[in-house]
Amino acid sequence: MRILVTGGAGFIASHIADAYISAQHSVAVVDDLSTGKRENVPQKAQFFEVDIRNSNALRKVFEDFNPDVVNHHAAQASVPRSSQNPQYDASVNIIGSLNLLSLSVEFGVKRFIYASTGGAVYGEPQQLPVNEDHPLMPTSPYGISKMVVEHYLRFFGKEQGLSWVALRYGNVYGPRQDPTKGAGVIAIFAARMLRGERPVIYGDGSAERDYIYISDVVAANIAALKYGQGPLNIATGKPTSVMQIYEAVSAVLGWDKGFEKRPMRPGEVQRVSLSVTQAYKTLNWKPQVGLEEGVRRTVDWVRANINRL
Repeated sequence: MRILVTGGAGFIASHIADAYISAQHSVAVVDDLSTGKRENVPQKAQFFEVDIRNSNALRKVFEDFNPDVVNHHAAQASVPRSSQNPQYDASVNIIGSLNLLSLSVEFGVKRFIYASTGGAVYGEPQQLPVNEDHPLMPTSPYGISKMVVEHYLRFFGKEQGLSWVALRYGNVYGPRQDPTKGAGVIAIFAARMLRGERPVIYGDGSAERDYIYISDVVAANIAALKYGQGPLNIATGKPTSVMQIYEAVSAVLGWDKGFEKRPMRPGEVQRVSLSVTQAYKTLNWKPQVGLEEGVRRTVDWVRANINRL
């Protein structure tokens, strides 16, 4: 298949593009390099340096590459930044996504895979683990923008016949996650420790997230080429506190200098874990990499690349 991967110079989507190429698909990457890195784009992928808000430039991509599948990961992905500048967040995450959806319908795309968020769209959960039927009550502009695009997906699916799946990720971590971009607590903690700086914990460290290793996310995106419809949680179903993450990274690096405490940031959910029963049923998918192993692999990568980060 011909697969267009947006955000393919970034952490998550570059791994997905690699996997698609390994599976003998033709891949093109769209990325404006505002947060992604050119070095992350697979050598065998066709590359378009394009901002997804630029509909004319995007149209040329579709005319040139004519994709069968769009895998959409390009996004403004920082919760704090979305709170500081919701207009920018909406311009990228909503308007940019609408440009892709409209062109996908116009050019006969057969499948649209959307990277959503399992933490931010649900808000503070009413029960744990959260399943896909939980009410959507986002507490940040980032979560709102992701929810809105899911609603547009339903519209394009019903009215235009577009086949789609929205993968609601937990907190994805692993190699290539850039600790300077404000997301990815495991990489951030590791980088600060390796530089002799104390990590920063916002709140009391009890905030819980559902951490999912990158290779498991890649496997879900491979399965989603053929299977799944609607929203699907992609996570582990297991809550892990920020303090547990701090302790896990400290154990790998032998860190004993403590951490700084700062107030909780606005828009952050206190605790969430995601049920993955539906993903197992529809994608025949389940996570394979445990937290201890995933943290070790991530810390090893940060250590090997610390001088470039």
